[in-house]
Amino acid sequence: LRAAIEVADDGTITGAEYLAGGRIGTTTLRVGAELIVAAVSMPDRQAEPELGDGWVRFKQTAGGRTGVPMPRPVPRPPFVQYRAPTAWTTLELTIFADGRSEHRLVGASMFPRHWVYDSEGALVAKSGLIDMKEWSGKAFGSHTPWGDEDSPAFVTAVETALERELANIVMRGAGRPKIRTLRTGEVLTRQGDAGDELFLLLDGVLVVDVDGTEWAEVGPGAVLGERAVLEGGRRTSTLTARTPCRVAAVPAEQIDRDKLVQLAVGHRREMTGHIDIVAEQSPES
Repeated sequence: LRAAIEVADDGTITGAEYLAGGRIGTTTLRVGAELIVAAVSMPDRQAEPELGDGWVRFKQTAGGRTGVPMPRPVPRPPFVQYRAPTAWTTLELTIFADGRSEHRLVGASMFPRHWVYDSEGALVAKSGLIDMKEWSGKAFGSHTPWGDEDSPAFVTAVETALERELANIVMRGAGRPKIRTLRTGEVLTRQGDAGDELFLLLDGVLVVDVDGTEWAEVGPGAVLGERAVLEGGRRTSTLTARTPCRVAAVPAEQIDRDKLVQLAVGHRREMTGHIDIVAEQSPES
């Protein structure tokens, strides 16, 4: 999604337009030889720019389906589909008269994972929940934005480079991780309980709660639980599933202690930043 606005010398917005649309890639099959199959793109859905006080908001849905057939049973007529399900992403871009901009992932198909990049090409957000079964059974016909039905997206922050390194150790290290599934509302850890495992969130969104206050939501790629290992063996927060989740758990001794210390420092910094924001937003007494 690319767009631009025109601003007069007095700061009045005088024009707004989309500059580009969505793109969809190819599918590569390897059946003896390599076969590249073109995708089937749907027409972009670009809402009329919304003009506000000093800003313009653009909203675009882009997507399509692979050109490779995907025969499967579906729960409603015609009960069998041969075309692949439709995948899509709905983005919002708000451009301000002073040159600032904000972006949001507001809708997305349930599969695959959706990644959001800024204008510099940096990964800034991603969808927190995927469900291939739901997607393959429903994402066709009227149950897409081209049939006037979108799906809200659970958007989460991007994991750090250290968390990506630790995730590789958790999944490919000496010991095989235990995979746990959580239902919405189920508790992974409870503040004050004993704990010696480290967790890697594979899919879904977890809520971090400290002393009864919700501090953050974390998504896929987050590595959690290090502070109990470093600070006396007691959990310092309660982690609750906001959506269905899959979590990999390993004994903390599989991870180098220095890396756990680095992870804890980063988490403390994030918590401190959150406290500062809350303090700034609190009304004066």
